[in-house]
Amino acid sequence: MTSEAKKMDQAVKAMTDKEGKYLTFSLAGEEYGIGILKIKEIIGMMPITTVPQTPSFVKGVINLRGKVIPVMDLRLRFHMNAIDYNERTCIIVVEIDGQSGMIQIGIVVDAVSEVLNIKGTDIEETPTFGTKLNTDYILGMAKMEGGVKILLDIDQVLSAEEISNLENVE
Repeated sequence: MTSEAKKMDQAVKAMTDKEGKYLTFSLAGEEYGIGILKIKEIIGMMPITTVPQTPSFVKGVINLRGKVIPVMDLRLRFHMNAIDYNERTCIIVVEIDGQSGMIQIGIVVDAVSEVLNIKGTDIEETPTFGTKLNTDYILGMAKMEGGVKILLDIDQVLSAEEISNLENVE
């Protein structure tokens, strides 16, 4: 097998690894997706207890059936303008890799859209936007009818240090 054929095989494997079901949601008018296996549940907005000395994107914690879960606003994490929450705003509870195992965090999004089954052939690699922009948290770009959905690698949205800090918030 030639090196070019091997590269092609690796590219096909990378695409099919990303294939699957994604929960899609909107944030500032753009559509995003998270792999469905990372989603624990979707809940409506509820009272969030603020925790002092946390980053601005960390809204605080919620009590979800007796479990304290840290909550971050994805708009603020991505340096977008904050908005007032409305009836469509919700919290997606996801499970991410923490230093002490899997941890649950809530992410505030503008609105949940739908669950889509996205084929590997419809997922493109993340374009390079220059060396100074970190795009590790973008799994790929899903080409859909009517536009592009940004697929997030939710484990990479926060740095190891930020995840560690969130584990301590609990």
